[in-house]
Order: sequence, then C-alpha cells, then structure tokens
Amino acid sequence: MRAEDLGPHSRGLTVSIKLDHHHRITVQKVFGHPLNHNIKWHDVCVLLERFGDVHETHNGNWAVTVDGEVVSFGSNRARDLSEDQVIKVRRFLQSLGVSPKATRAA
Repeated sequence: MRAEDLGPHSRGLTVSIKLDHHHRITVQKVFGHPLNHNIKWHDVCVLLERFGDVHETHNGNWAVTVDGEVVSFGSNRARDLSEDQVIKVRRFLQSLGVSPKATRAA
C-alpha cells in the first residue's frame, strides 16, 4: 500500500490516506466519464471507510461520518449505485480532495 496525498480537505484540513489498488480502481470508476453504472456498494463502502465511519441510518440509508459531519448516500437495496448516488459519492470525495489524478501511483 502506498500513502497517497489526497490534498486539502474542504474544511481546511489535510487528508493523507493510504489507498490500495482496489480503492484506486473504485475512485477511477466513481470519477469515470461517461458515468459508470456498475459500481458496487461494497466497493464504495470499503473506500469510504478510509475517510470516516460508514453506517446504516435508522431509515435504511447508508451514510458516512467525517469530523462529526454526516453525509447520506441513500439506500443500498440494489447491488450497484444509482446515477444520483455515484454523483453524491463523487462530490463527497471531491470535498475531501480525492480525485483520480491524486490517487495515481507515483
């Protein structure tokens, strides 16, 4: 595993997270153009666990808590993320300074 400098956090913090090969593949899928329709919930949850606490809310939605802030991504009843969920995950990762460019192997 390599330490990847993921850049500035939207709240002014610096996030330095180790992403393995599988995490980097998931990031590439989330940021892919055209929008990828076969991103597995499991893969995204494993990636999000690198940044915060991933949990299921009382109403069945999946959320991640980072620095006390909770971001909900909706239900995971389907195996793959919906288009809206992919966009939400993409925006969340961008707010942490994560991008495909930042996760490329050096």
